[in-house]
Amino acid sequence: MMLNFFDQFMSPTLLGIPLITLALTLPWILFPTPTTRWLNNRMLTLQGWFINRFTQQLLLPVNLGGHKWAALLASLMIFLITLNMLGLLPYTFTPTTQLSLNMGFAVPLWLATVIIGMRNQPTHTLGHLLPEGTPAPLIPVLIIIETISLFIRPLALGVRLTANLTAGHLLIQLIATAALVLLPLMPTIAALTTTLLFLLTLLEIAVAMIQAYVFVLLLSLYLQENT
Repeated sequence: MMLNFFDQFMSPTLLGIPLITLALTLPWILFPTPTTRWLNNRMLTLQGWFINRFTQQLLLPVNLGGHKWAALLASLMIFLITLNMLGLLPYTFTPTTQLSLNMGFAVPLWLATVIIGMRNQPTHTLGHLLPEGTPAPLIPVLIIIETISLFIRPLALGVRLTANLTAGHLLIQLIATAALVLLPLMPTIAALTTTLLFLLTLLEIAVAMIQAYVFVLLLSLYLQENT
């Protein structure tokens, strides 16, 4: 009996305890902790170089007031990349395929950028709701449209990350199932399907990293508008 393809996205439980907590805790254990020595090993040096380069690139267009978010955005980027990559391993669970978790990341951070903008520069923040030079009859309609687009931003953040990872995992499972079924019937076609599966896995690794970067990049752009 074939299981539902969407069963892989259900949160696993052990003795009634959801294992998503373990999946969220595991990435922090994998990264080495910096030491108090004068010189670190190659792994720590490479890790520090990557974080510094990413933070500089991410905060380049952001004002000085938004640089306080550097540690938060860098940590979120590394956390999402690790969760996405670990989810590609066999017999693992990808927490970022859950819309509730992604919305839990997106909504508070987006709301924090809006609150910062309303507190520091309310006139400039409210000015985004009405473009300059708008004809008077279109003012109410544009305000409603811009308000809806503002409140739909966190939903777009969460849905984008969830949809991309879910679609990639489903496609990998479909092609893997096809290769397994075709193996005793048409070995040549099964070999070609396996090659396609390998290339798709490489693509999914790239997607896992790119989607984490896009998530944090969009948050930095929202921060730029409100600082």
